[in-house]
Amino acid sequence: MMVVYALYGVAALLALAPIAIVLGAAPRTQGPVLGVATSVVYGASLIVTLSLCIIALLSLFEYSQSPSLVTLPLGLPWIGAHFRIDALAAFFLVVVNLGGAAASLFALGYGRHEHSPLRVLPFYPAYLAAMNLVVMADDAFSFLVSWEFMSLTSWALVVARHQVRENLRAGYIYLLMASFGTLALLLSFGLLAGPDGHYAFDAMRASHPPAALAALVLLLVLVGAGSKAGVVPLHAWLPLAHPAAPSHVSALMSGVMTKVAVYGFVRIVFDLLGPPDWWWSMVVLGVGGITAVMGVLYALMEHDLKRLLAYHTVENIGIIFIGLGLALAFKAHGMPLAAALALTAGLFHVFNHSVFKSLLFFGAGSVLNATGTRDMEHLGGLIHRMPQTAFVFLVGCVAISALPPLNGFVSEWLTFQAILLSPQLPSWGLKFMVPAVGALLALSAALAAACFVKAFGVSFLGRARTPAAARATETDSNSLAAMYFLAALCLVAGILPGFIIDALAPVTKSLVGFSMPHQAGVEWLSIVPIAESRSSYNGLLVFVFVVLSGSIAAFAIHRLASDKLRRAPAWDCGYPDSSSATQYTASSFAQPIRRVYGTSVFHAREIGEMPPPGATAPARLKVELRDLIWIAAYAPVAAAIDYAAEKLNVLQFLTIRRYLSLVFTALVLLLLVLAIWP
Repeated sequence: MMVVYALYGVAALLALAPIAIVLGAAPRTQGPVLGVATSVVYGASLIVTLSLCIIALLSLFEYSQSPSLVTLPLGLPWIGAHFRIDALAAFFLVVVNLGGAAASLFALGYGRHEHSPLRVLPFYPAYLAAMNLVVMADDAFSFLVSWEFMSLTSWALVVARHQVRENLRAGYIYLLMASFGTLALLLSFGLLAGPDGHYAFDAMRASHPPAALAALVLLLVLVGAGSKAGVVPLHAWLPLAHPAAPSHVSALMSGVMTKVAVYGFVRIVFDLLGPPDWWWSMVVLGVGGITAVMGVLYALMEHDLKRLLAYHTVENIGIIFIGLGLALAFKAHGMPLAAALALTAGLFHVFNHSVFKSLLFFGAGSVLNATGTRDMEHLGGLIHRMPQTAFVFLVGCVAISALPPLNGFVSEWLTFQAILLSPQLPSWGLKFMVPAVGALLALSAALAAACFVKAFGVSFLGRARTPAAARATETDSNSLAAMYFLAALCLVAGILPGFIIDALAPVTKSLVGFSMPHQAGVEWLSIVPIAESRSSYNGLLVFVFVVLSGSIAAFAIHRLASDKLRRAPAWDCGYPDSSSATQYTASSFAQPIRRVYGTSVFHAREIGEMPPPGATAPARLKVELRDLIWIAAYAPVAAAIDYAAEKLNVLQFLTIRRYLSLVFTALVLLLLVLAIWP
């Protein structure tokens, strides 16, 4: 049985944690022994995750109506621990272990430069094991234990570099948000289990909670899974924790763990909760649209490369939730084909984002390792010193900007195709809501393209702004191999998307009762979401056209142009000074967009400091941005907790008589509650 083999793989990953501790405790850990520990842990993780990915692919392609099940004598005594691989779990296991394999390959090279490897190596394979267990769990207890294990191991990786005060703050906020999300999921499972305590997922599927109870479960799941995924306004931890972790862990947190959170939402809302009401989609669509736009606006204001990528995870999670919201709307109104299209678009974007976001974090990690900085204002000119990293990072930028023929375009195009079906919905609320969300999606796509023009241009083009950037060298071969592998996946998924759509067919059929038409048999490897009369797309033809037109243009320039050599000074935009200070920075590039949106979204202020006549001090321009969500939602809570803690601090200094009086009063109150309770 596939689930048994998968659990053996999880056990192997868990066994690597104590092995890493033993190897790290050996003498001379700063020398060859530590290098051996790094190679053993990451190499074994690579092998195990590849094996788990193969198991998941076999389960997905050979899926039948009888999913693979196993019950272990663990967990709660009267139910045990249930694990299961069905079509949905198989797909997300592919996402988890494909990302884990790529991160492990990257870490074989990058991990040798890690500042605190002994704080990373034991938790890394345990983190991979936890994500696999969440996806395979088939009862509430196993799911929540695995979920919390995933949170704790990732927290340990976030605070691995505990010497940096910002990392400790990021870990603290992450732990608080993770605990809050777990509490919301615990309450949702408690409502689904009912008074009889049926914690197995099969029992939850069989019961159909009342409409009011189902609505409450939906909101709790949106809070619990949404906080881990990074939906606005529950995203506060994400731009702090993702950059704080080592880069291969950042790739896992951003590209994989957020997808495990999406899995939790899909599992509960589409599988366990029963038939949806139409208004559920209004909530999910609203959250998805706001998350997409706010994420990309936050990213545009950033000049920290890893924080920029973290905010773009928020944006892409919003795109995924737009697809899921559309699927709920179509499913509620009995439109299974449209629901299958929307759900396929959302799940396809889950896969795409895991690939190109991991690629981009690997590229950012390589830049950080080569220059020692994440600040784009201190980079520049890296295309000359790190040409291969620049190439694969450019592939990731094109993919995340949803430009054809790469994979990001296909899933967003499918989402727009689902949006175009919204006039068929009978609900007037959705008739207005869906086009508005479509406009937000279009806006976020345009702003994402602008943001990654900034990210690539400021970091890799132009002149080096600092000596560190001027001294940068290309990254190691293992890291390059991982990035080239993911770049190739971006291309393959973009030019041959029909095969991935067909692989998702069992998933959509199990969740909405229908699947998209078979795509592999369409001529010229095109994809036809609904019917050829409505729309079609051929990524292969677009790719061939791009290659041929580019080749012809290059041939014409190099072979047919004049061979006379002419020398002239390069156009300097009116600045004859060759200093790197005269070129665009990340802040100046984003200034027009900041002036349009920053005033309302961030209360942005530009403060010009002009020295008096005759003074030698330079003129300065300072930009102040305020995170209104943090100020409105989180700062008051933190202030209230500080106030309550200060007032309750007096309880530490009571006398014994007062303590006994307090205990007696509490006991009397509890007895009164029991007496009044019906």
